[in-house]
Amino acid sequence: MDLLPDSAPLARKLRNTLIQYHSVGDSEWRLAKKTKDATVWRKPSEEFSGYLYKAQGVVEDVTNRIVDHIRPGPYRLDWDSLMTTMDIMETFEENCCVMRYTTAGQLWNIIAPREFVDFSYTTNYEDGLLTCGISLDYGEVRPNFVRGFNHPCGWFCVPLKDYPSHSLLTGYIQTELRGMLPQSAVDTAMSSTLANFYSDLKKALKT
Repeated sequence: MDLLPDSAPLARKLRNTLIQYHSVGDSEWRLAKKTKDATVWRKPSEEFSGYLYKAQGVVEDVTNRIVDHIRPGPYRLDWDSLMTTMDIMETFEENCCVMRYTTAGQLWNIIAPREFVDFSYTTNYEDGLLTCGISLDYGEVRPNFVRGFNHPCGWFCVPLKDYPSHSLLTGYIQTELRGMLPQSAVDTAMSSTLANFYSDLKKALKT
């Protein structure tokens, strides 16, 4: 079991990596899925052999309330159908924590339940917020779960200039599910999961 890293340099590096993803030109992305709630693109990840996904959609609510529903905390388990448990293992200063969470099986359980331990960091970005995370090799792996790994991931949430009560939510996700899985099944699941994330989030914010 690894020791916990120093939170400040990790948070800084994570933020810089996400800002770098956010500046990647449109021509590098390939459309993966489009729904009424969100558009999902992908490009080969530079971190592992899978894809970096980009998801984007307009959400009718203020930035702080949206990010409170996404980042580790009491709201997330209530609405995110993929997440089955979540525990905050460690809390640092500056909106940093380490959380352990589990996800439900997907694609008729072709993808079995997964466990993740992520470092999470929330910070200001332009007029809005960025909440981001990366997996750590920390803590014992629980039985009946495969330990997955999130390479740098995050959500940028900024108010629309002309409609400040609406926010543009842009996510960057690159999850290495690990275990013996056909890559095509993983790719199908990722695009659908990200599109569903937006529709579930919108429903939760209206309640």
